[in-house]
Amino acid sequence: MVAMADHVDPQQPITEFFIKLYYSPGACSLSPHIVLKESGLAFETIAVPTKTHKLADGTDYDSINPLGYVPYLVLDDGRTLHERPAIVQYIADQAPDKQLAPANGTWERYKLQEWLNTIATELHKGFSPLFTPGMPAKDMTKTRLMSRLNWVDGELAGKNYLLEAFTVADAYLFVVAGWSKPVGLDLSGLSNLGAYTT
Repeated sequence: MVAMADHVDPQQPITEFFIKLYYSPGACSLSPHIVLKESGLAFETIAVPTKTHKLADGTDYDSINPLGYVPYLVLDDGRTLHERPAIVQYIADQAPDKQLAPANGTWERYKLQEWLNTIATELHKGFSPLFTPGMPAKDMTKTRLMSRLNWVDGELAGKNYLLEAFTVADAYLFVVAGWSKPVGLDLSGLSNLGAYTT
């Protein structure tokens, strides 16, 4: 496991660090990958195969991140983040000129956090059982998920983005909504969400 350097004061703001992102193609870790690209910050990506957890160099990913999932962000001083909402907001705050997140302490920032949590708990977690072979009650899961996606479709009416402009929440929704086709959810009746994801 990567340890935090002894000389780092956790109360000091994080600036000018090189970022390493562990990710799996097509997984939710695509969201922070998109945000990193939009930020213009220097970063490196390391692919993590979800089935084997063996990195290209043979390293067992679980020895780096004991939780075993992606995304996982590591700074060159050893500090880490492993939850999408924290990772994408951290990245946005390191590139404030890109306006990937509203300023801290504003109403808009809380709306962003609300969207990140809604996507994580109501959509992302709703899709998870549909990727598990043999999972019972998939029809009930799809029905509940479609009700949430219908609500999101309504929230997008007349809008290009979840907030006033593209934010880290849009990157997350784009990734999660993109899972609809592989799990057999028909979004053709959701015109706003359909336009949003194309």
